[in-house]
Amino acid sequence: MNFFRDLSFPAVVAAFVVVLVGYTSTGAIVFQAAQQLGATQSQINSWMWALGIGMGLACIIPSLMFKKPVVAAWSTPGAALIATSSGIAMPEAIGAFIICAALICLAGITGAFERLMNRIPIAIAAAMFAGVLLRFGLEAFASAKSAPAMVIAMLAAYLLGRRFWPRYAVVGVLAVGVAVAGVAGTLKLELITLTLARPEWTTPQFTLSAIIGLAIPLFIVTMASQNMPGVAAMRAAGYDTKVSPVITTIGVINLPLAPFGAFALNLAAITAAIAMSPEAHRDSEKRYTAAVATGVLYCIVGIFGAAVGTLFAAFPKELIVTVAGLALVMTIGGGLVTALKEEADREPAMITFLVTASGLSLFGIGSAFWGLLAGVLALAVFRFGRR
Repeated sequence: MNFFRDLSFPAVVAAFVVVLVGYTSTGAIVFQAAQQLGATQSQINSWMWALGIGMGLACIIPSLMFKKPVVAAWSTPGAALIATSSGIAMPEAIGAFIICAALICLAGITGAFERLMNRIPIAIAAAMFAGVLLRFGLEAFASAKSAPAMVIAMLAAYLLGRRFWPRYAVVGVLAVGVAVAGVAGTLKLELITLTLARPEWTTPQFTLSAIIGLAIPLFIVTMASQNMPGVAAMRAAGYDTKVSPVITTIGVINLPLAPFGAFALNLAAITAAIAMSPEAHRDSEKRYTAAVATGVLYCIVGIFGAAVGTLFAAFPKELIVTVAGLALVMTIGGGLVTALKEEADREPAMITFLVTASGLSLFGIGSAFWGLLAGVLALAVFRFGRR
């Protein structure tokens, strides 16, 4: 198969970093969301199983179909929305998850979402993308405050790697980070336990209050705060992947898994940037292998969903954020170059970048959407009356 000929060791490492960052950065929010709905431990395990399998298939299928990297994730703002909800029972929430998945399918099938994204200038999309990623780049260096030896060693490995073996720079960063953590005694390998997760069906209940109070807001924040940056990530990386079939595929995968706890699946942005970076593969046409490898790892992690928390808890937080931040340095720079390339669009792009990077959140919708909105409005004002 062409896939195995195209696959490289850096692509596998990039996939591991994607899964590591994806689970450790927001996994706690998913647990809180499930607990807010009164989930039992077996139901929480089922959620992790459904999300892992769903994200895995949503990475593998479109990436192999289009031979372009497509990385999926769970809806982080969606999980936060669920975690702050009240008065909704688990069966009602499951019904809302199904409605949300159906709406995502509809957005893909009708092509409405893709038409909207195609009207957004590349400078604005790239600026929003760079703004989303900036926090991870900053955290990589800010973590030196609590773990200076580890972060300095990892930064040295990155610089030397970029100079002498650029394809394996992130591999070296990860290896050095694990070695330093092991010497410092901050690796908590004793916490790791391997336990299979079992899917547990929850019969849905469809109520008007849950549809209005959860399903529709969940759909809106997922599309605005997750799928929009996800498309921007693909565009900024130079991929013209057809959006509608990808969104439809993700929705179709989400739909049957919703009764088992897959509340909302979507395109990834931050972790996708790792899989679409030159560090994943020097040939941009072969970076889809990193996305497929990510999907395989997601499926494996989903099967062992009950052990997810213990596995990633073994790594110190500083190691995770530093690997993610250094892996995204070139991607952030590339986004800024694209955003500021055209002088006529430079100021709206900067407004987009700053609003997005600010972390502004209003009405449960994250800064990516507000940055995009601010940039588009600024662009409209500056172009008003001009041909």
